[in-house]
Amino acid sequence: MSGSHSMASRWTRFQNRLQARLSQRQKSVRGFVSQPEPRTVGSFARGRQLVAGNLLFAGYLVESQTSGLWEVPAPNSAFEDERQGFAWLDDLAAVGDARAREKAQKWVWGWIETHGKGRGPGWAPELAGRRVIRWINHALFLLRGVEPEQSRAFFRSLAQQTWFLSKRWPAAQPGLGRFEALTGLIYAGLALEGLEELADPAVRALARDCEAQIDKEGGLPTRNPEELLEVFTLLTWASAALHEAGRGAPPAHTAAIERIAPTLRALRHADGQLARFHGGGRGLEGRLDHALAASGVKPVHVEGLSMGYARLSGGRTSVIVDASPPPRGAASYNAHASTLAFELTSGRRPLIVNCGSGASFGVEWRRAGRATPSHSTLCLDGFSSARLAEPERNSGREALVDGPTQVPVERSETLDASRFQGGHDGFSRVFGLTHARTLDLSHDGRSLTGEDMLLAMDDAAKRRFDRAMDASVLSGVGFDIRLHLHPEVDAALDLGGTAVSMALRSGEIWVFRRDGRYKLSLEPSVYLEKNRLKPRATKQIVLSGRAMEYATRIRWTLSKAQDTAIAIRDLNRDEPEFD
Repeated sequence: MSGSHSMASRWTRFQNRLQARLSQRQKSVRGFVSQPEPRTVGSFARGRQLVAGNLLFAGYLVESQTSGLWEVPAPNSAFEDERQGFAWLDDLAAVGDARAREKAQKWVWGWIETHGKGRGPGWAPELAGRRVIRWINHALFLLRGVEPEQSRAFFRSLAQQTWFLSKRWPAAQPGLGRFEALTGLIYAGLALEGLEELADPAVRALARDCEAQIDKEGGLPTRNPEELLEVFTLLTWASAALHEAGRGAPPAHTAAIERIAPTLRALRHADGQLARFHGGGRGLEGRLDHALAASGVKPVHVEGLSMGYARLSGGRTSVIVDASPPPRGAASYNAHASTLAFELTSGRRPLIVNCGSGASFGVEWRRAGRATPSHSTLCLDGFSSARLAEPERNSGREALVDGPTQVPVERSETLDASRFQGGHDGFSRVFGLTHARTLDLSHDGRSLTGEDMLLAMDDAAKRRFDRAMDASVLSGVGFDIRLHLHPEVDAALDLGGTAVSMALRSGEIWVFRRDGRYKLSLEPSVYLEKNRLKPRATKQIVLSGRAMEYATRIRWTLSKAQDTAIAIRDLNRDEPEFD
């Protein structure tokens, strides 16, 4: 299997190189059919750092005040992919001044000089699609004040990359990569004079992928909320381009946008940012609201789960729970062992989080971020509820295997709270125990009551638990309930070690209390987010004990202090950091 996969990869790379070289024979285009409107949202803070010569891609910082972007040796393939995809152009355009334009022009025409003749790692359909979209979006920003020869080189390169996409989009991996390639081809085909016929097959292919890759609940197989936002954004861009060309999007394309929008709204915390699960981050600030507004899909009430997540909300508080089995097979390469983990945000302030994806900090951090102890849930004896398979020989990708298969859930409303009840069998195979979790969020959002149970459900499970007890010399199976805190939360043990008090920057005070039989501690943790140089230090609440019987119950509460006001005007501005 790995040998055939290796041959297929080599063949794909050979075909990419071949079509990249053949693209050089294609005629140039003279200009755009109509003036492009910039749709991509960038980060002003990142743009400012790029202007200063601080190149931060995939967690690596290269300080390069004078040299061009393409002379810098790439420390790894993720760094290379990020600079070849040109998403950084959004950040420079967000700054938008003369220095940012000069830097953007230097790097774009530097790419044309260095890689434009069909050479280099940027000639892959996913990267070409991402790059073409940015070039067209920011064409007015880039072309202002350039010489006629530079303008001709820009349009010649765009035409060549569009032709390359028309030949190689089928080689892009199904999912986000394929959506990027097809959207780039549609975008360019409609925007550039004389290339509309190249867009037609891509429009049909994108509609087919909408039906194949986006399920009837508006979710992706990877269950990655940030990836779903990226796909949604691409579909809304392609739809807008088609409508502006007077064509309209196919019904399957429009239906996919209408399915995804309610799912993204359900995965959005009270602060407007995404829940961080299965390799996804919080999303670039403003991207989610911008994409939802651009889609024109009106909010609707969603019953049940959204892409396998349950959402509770009350007052200004949101709780989002991973309430389904983890992804499997190829969709699990970035998946986490996070079943029944939750995040809680109060107003504009995240309080309980998961550690997140450590992919940008190297293999070991990536693995650590995927393990159950890196999530706000219960784990047994340091074990994860799913494990990583052996890395694939050529790609190094690690699938998630042996995860929970049974994850029953139930949502209900009580007189004063919204209730989530769920369970999973991820520990049953080794310990014979099923983890069940109940979360009650009060309607005013001021209190979350939690109950975690460890249960041996049948005779076979009881026998497995007995064997685990024997192995521990009857000392019980150790468990830890972990609640990871956002780095901006100031936490301390309180009331003689029987509670944890947490102060948010908004001025809110939250208090964690627990069943008195179990040990409560405040321990170090990390918050993993891309676009940072290193993991951020934070803390985690840990509630520890040992399961000695066929049924163990642990109760805890997380609530606002009584003297915390019902409504707080949170006016503190968060200045972007770069560390």
